Amino acid sequence: MTPVLRWLDRLRRVPRPGTPRGRRTPGWVPFALVALIAVASLAGITMRPAEQARPGSADYVVVAAAAGLRWEDLDPRRTPALWQEATKGSVGWLSVRSARSVTCPSDGWLTLGAGNFAAWRTGEADSGCPPAVPQLTQPDGFGANVIEQGGVVRDNQDRMPYGTTPGALAESVRCTVAVGPGAAIAAARPFGRVDVYLPELPDDPAGLLDDCVLSIIDLGTISGTGAERQAAVAAADATLARVLAARPAQSLMVIAGVSDTERSSRLHVAIAEGPGWQGGRLTSASTGRDGYLQLVDLAPTVLSVLDRPAPAKLFAGYAATVTPDRPADPAETMQGEHDADRRAIAQRGVAGIFFTVLAILQFLLFAAVVPILIRARRHAGPAGPSLPQARLVGAAESALIATGLAIPAALVADLAPWWTAEHPAWLFGSATAALMVAGTLVIRLTRRYPRTLWPLASVAAVSTVVVAADLLTGARLQLNGVAGYSTVHGVRYAGLGNVGLGAFVAGLLMLAGCLAQWAKRRWRPVVMVFFGGIGVVMVGSPYLGADPVGAIAVTAGVCVAAAMSTGGWLSFPRFAWAALAGLAVTAGFAALDLSRLPLEQGTLGRFLTALGNGTAGPAMQRAAAANGQALLDSSLTLLALSGALMLAFCQFSSWGGLNRLFGLNPAVRAGLAGTTVATLLAGVLGGTALGVAGAAAAAVVPAIVLTVLRVLLHAADRTTPPGETDGPGGPSLRKSDEDPVVVR
Repeated sequence: MTPVLRWLDRLRRVPRPGTPRGRRTPGWVPFALVALIAVASLAGITMRPAEQARPGSADYVVVAAAAGLRWEDLDPRRTPALWQEATKGSVGWLSVRSARSVTCPSDGWLTLGAGNFAAWRTGEADSGCPPAVPQLTQPDGFGANVIEQGGVVRDNQDRMPYGTTPGALAESVRCTVAVGPGAAIAAARPFGRVDVYLPELPDDPAGLLDDCVLSIIDLGTISGTGAERQAAVAAADATLARVLAARPAQSLMVIAGVSDTERSSRLHVAIAEGPGWQGGRLTSASTGRDGYLQLVDLAPTVLSVLDRPAPAKLFAGYAATVTPDRPADPAETMQGEHDADRRAIAQRGVAGIFFTVLAILQFLLFAAVVPILIRARRHAGPAGPSLPQARLVGAAESALIATGLAIPAALVADLAPWWTAEHPAWLFGSATAALMVAGTLVIRLTRRYPRTLWPLASVAAVSTVVVAADLLTGARLQLNGVAGYSTVHGVRYAGLGNVGLGAFVAGLLMLAGCLAQWAKRRWRPVVMVFFGGIGVVMVGSPYLGADPVGAIAVTAGVCVAAAMSTGGWLSFPRFAWAALAGLAVTAGFAALDLSRLPLEQGTLGRFLTALGNGTAGPAMQRAAAANGQALLDSSLTLLALSGALMLAFCQFSSWGGLNRLFGLNPAVRAGLAGTTVATLLAGVLGGTALGVAGAAAAAVVPAIVLTVLRVLLHAADRTTPPGETDGPGGPSLRKSDEDPVVVR
């Protein structure tokens, strides 16, 4: 027996009649323990890493960028200048998210100059991305005017949900040199003026690059495949070599691929080379992941390096920093098996297939189990349908366990580099299926498997342990993983994703419910809050899950689960106390988060700050739009709906045994109620609609259906008194009303 089970066994022991009682635990002890766990959880999620120091400052910043430039384009022989900068400087993967789903060149250049998610006014093409060709006038022959800038500014401020001001970077530095049409878009001030503009880089740019503290160079557009693409990259490298030869002293060189050139999102090049920016990986507070940067981080980085203050309320990104320790050869860091862009592309295709297949298989499995549940229900009288065969029940149980292990198996399958295979979907599917079968065999072969709640507790424990282990090791399985998140979407780069959150919360609360059922009634809330407190820390800590909004949702679910764990209805007093406890924890977390510096605040603190200064409207609008899109586009919605439909059938139909399961195990009902509250709230607040609930349903609903089947099969089990035999209508029938009946 494990230490946890021994502890729970001591909590559930009842003294035998006539046994002298020891000192009884005071009634206030469980409540004190609940309060202590809540305070410890609050302290755990409010500890944040210290802000990293700025790598170095410079007198000049030169940004040389090309639309479509990716790490696979770099080669030590074909692109010597780019390779030299990647070897000397700090490198990273650049996510070019803008105000559009796909960032075309004009959108990327505009986002670079705005420091916020922006979109060019012209519409997107149906195939491919149009090049950046702004309409320019040069009345004085020195600077330039972008004619469309006024309309672009109005569109971004009035029609886009980000409150973006194009030209905020140029307005902050007051003097900007732009070379090329894309650079003109990035360097134009809000009223359209480009301080210094040249359509092409001169033969000797030495005198040009020190005219202003900021120079932006358009290296061209990298598109196409094969020889055409290599020629474009070579031309960009030749232009960069001339810029490097003429760069001012004490300058920082920033090289970036600022946009996509096709109708699909990719990860691009980010290099920073200069004083204090030698070696290491680029990162920022907006990603929280070493080696990853967002396009909106470049503008704050420029101002930070130049010791210029950032404009209030305009920038969405954060200044880049450097983490040390990377291989000196860029190929060992950014290419081959370490090519995050290649993995993200494979993840995007395989994830859609995986969750669609899982939703279909789970729906078909539920439909196949319904007749077994109907036959498992005990009918009154000697006549009635025969019970399902033991082999059929065993096969159904194995299938239900295997489908419940699909998400943790998919996470573990990401340990293998399946994305490098010629057919990644087949390799990933085979690895996941093998892990599902292995996990099912381990659960079935354990000595405690015949116990009613053991399969549910085991499946829940596997989901909890796999996700927790991934968080403790840096969430590497979820990074660009099938059951994780893709960095090309520009939404999450570190911590706990929506699928992991759903599987973890459902597994943790259902495991807590099964374990709490071992304890005496008064101790069940303590067990629920203890495991719930661990969950709040794992989800909300910036060192682990980095999801404070999810931590708030988990807090609400834990409060509901603790209130219902002792049995009975969720009365208004119980609901009120649970709501007050959740609000107290949330308010405490919010107060501590708001007391930090802006760069150290979490998602909740940033949202409350925006709410206080009147800029939270765009964030709320984005969340509402994201919920609508996720509700219609995600296969997780199908998983949530099929799981809810199956549970409804199990509870409200005449053959359903869910009510009996809840009556015998009120702590299990509490765990399911807490899971429902937490996952629905996390999905709505996080902008994923039923995404979190769908992952939770995929993880625990099959095991709950298995438990319902067991309860129905054992509904008429009785302890046979001495001298009594089974009657014709079922086992252990009584001879008279006075005979005792004990339900197992």
